[in-house]
Amino acid sequence: MKITFIGGGNMANALIGGLRRQGYSAAAIQVVEPVEELRATLTDTYGVRCTPQVDAAALNCEVLVLAVKPQVMRDALQPIAGKLKDQLIISIAAGLRMDVLARWLGGHRRIVRTMPNTPALIQAGITGLCADTSVDAEGRNTAEKILSAVGRTLWVDDEAKMDAVTALSGSGPGYVFYFIEAMERSAMELGFDAATARLFAVETFLGSAKLAESSSESISTLRHRVTSKGGTTAAALESFMADGIAEAIHRGVLAAEARGRELCDLLGAE
Repeated sequence: MKITFIGGGNMANALIGGLRRQGYSAAAIQVVEPVEELRATLTDTYGVRCTPQVDAAALNCEVLVLAVKPQVMRDALQPIAGKLKDQLIISIAAGLRMDVLARWLGGHRRIVRTMPNTPALIQAGITGLCADTSVDAEGRNTAEKILSAVGRTLWVDDEAKMDAVTALSGSGPGYVFYFIEAMERSAMELGFDAATARLFAVETFLGSAKLAESSSESISTLRHRVTSKGGTTAAALESFMADGIAEAIHRGVLAAEARGRELCDLLGAE
């Protein structure tokens, strides 16, 4: 199976790296990338063929991965619109619905829309996937195999939920970093140097996430287990609750989902 990436930025780099680590042949991967520096990096690092523009060889593939920014996607697809056969299209661009991509591709509908997140850069991501009804089981399996090279995958049965996926896991790392920043700041105000503050904050978050992942108990139960009545954790959580932190997070996720829908409408109107 030959794969061509349209775009050679960070996420394409992560996917290609993940595929190569899984034993996928460099000869079966191509990248269309106009920036010379990115082409040189991909070729030197992974041994894949890179070209500044779409050519016949780039279209000689079974899978096209759309890995450019949503704002430039329409221009990037112009050279291939109307020239596709039965290639599977995998989009990792946020905010672009499948019907919009199909229109820009000249009616080609064999599309899987995905939403990876930045931990994919270290093969620790999670990706939501949604397929057009024209994509068969083999196509779905292919998309899942490619995206699983950078972490876990979950299928979404309704494309309308992809904006929620974006709000939860796509934007989610930003929320996590925001919380870690707050813990770092508190640690430094309590007398720790920056390096120590970062270590305490990051390792606490990392360890807690691993514990949650490995446990069959609910997150609520895990929280209660570490919260002794009248203790230090209880004091902090009571302060959080008084400030409405949980409700603020909820409102933030809803705001992200609403903005995702707005961006979809804006991008799709072109």
